[in-house]
Amino acid sequence: MARFRFAFALLFAALCAPVLATPVLAADVTVFAAASLTDALTEIGKAYEAKTGNHVVFSFAASSVLARQIESSAGADMFLSADLDWMDYLEKKALLAPGTRKTLLGNHLVLIAPAGLKVNVKVAPHFDLAGALGNSRLAIADPASVPAGKYGKTALTNLGVWESVSGKLAVAENVRAALAYVARGETTLGIVYNTDAKIEPRVHVVGTFPDGSHKPILYPVALTKDAKPGAADFEKYLESPAAKAVFVKDGFIIAGP
Repeated sequence: MARFRFAFALLFAALCAPVLATPVLAADVTVFAAASLTDALTEIGKAYEAKTGNHVVFSFAASSVLARQIESSAGADMFLSADLDWMDYLEKKALLAPGTRKTLLGNHLVLIAPAGLKVNVKVAPHFDLAGALGNSRLAIADPASVPAGKYGKTALTNLGVWESVSGKLAVAENVRAALAYVARGETTLGIVYNTDAKIEPRVHVVGTFPDGSHKPILYPVALTKDAKPGAADFEKYLESPAAKAVFVKDGFIIAGP
């Protein structure tokens, strides 16, 4: 009986030991970010993990899609939007952590064509975009909701050419999908961010839209109201010299000091 009690005591101690001795590990930080940030944030995330040992998980899509996902369910610790509107949308619904919102980056909007295709058109008021398209279509992110598409529609409207091409659109779910249409030669022209064109060798920039033809392209970042504690550390890292160097290399404009 004494031997049985001793064995039982050893078993009980073994079951309890892992609970008492195993340290609590920090959970991964989940970042929802605009598709145009894919390359830069992936590189920055790897550098951050190498430096801190903390892992960051990214979900890239159109800002509109990500904002609605945050609204409908938990899961994101941080949101990086390609415009102010969708960040405003979440802030009005009290879904952001107070005091964590800041404007991180800027960008430019460009007209692109496949690398091997020469296009003689200059982005200017009333330029002949329809003529340059011919029987092809203009690749553009959804102008009804996706930031790149909204900027594009506004720019074309202010330049007086939207009506001439509105029936020739190849609408994409996000800016990277619009980039892919042009890169694969499925459309003659497309509207994307300068940073997207910079990372895709199969396209070239035909022209840059004047900054005054659309709202400033700004990328705000904020933590969600239920963000894990580690999210604040990664948000801070995004403003570090190392992260800024990656953003600048990829063609982004650093907002603020």
